[in-house]
Amino acid sequence: MKKIFHFDDPIMQKLVATCPAPQFEDKSSHLMESLIESIVSQQLSVKAADTIFARFVTLFNSNNFPSAKNILEMDDELMRGAGISYAKIKYIKCVANAFISDLIDIQKITAQTDEEVINELVQIKGVGRWTAEMTLIFTLQRPDVFSVDDNGLQRAITNLYGITDKKEMVKLAEQWKPYRSSACWYLWKSLEIK
Repeated sequence: MKKIFHFDDPIMQKLVATCPAPQFEDKSSHLMESLIESIVSQQLSVKAADTIFARFVTLFNSNNFPSAKNILEMDDELMRGAGISYAKIKYIKCVANAFISDLIDIQKITAQTDEEVINELVQIKGVGRWTAEMTLIFTLQRPDVFSVDDNGLQRAITNLYGITDKKEMVKLAEQWKPYRSSACWYLWKSLEIK
């Protein structure tokens, strides 16, 4: 069933009418995988990121995503051969280590507020605020996240609203509460409309 979001904003109403509704799923049980995929994807096109991530998973000769232990044991040069930079290899292993050392506890995270989750995740080297916000939206299915530092969102807001100042963008997003994650989705979709 298509969920209809009611936004008082006429620009957002038009996007809701013309774009597909977001399909956010709770993927909290795949938190480690999601964080690693985000790290692989940093500063890459979607196509390149998908290719490199698929190569990374294939390294482990399994139908399932590798365990944290398997990732920590994987040879760095093999990971480099899959197209992952040395810096990202280090960050991926930091994520795996965070799950082995119990720095990250999925049950605890699912009970935390958005800001608490961000504070928890950014303790992992290689995970910044943007990655934590994307994790909140796409992995933990949080409904009210606005990632003002996302370049795509900034571009969409500038295109649709003529706003270039981040503080003004945050102010604009206040009217989309409590569905700012969905508003982000529609803004990203607007970039695909010719």
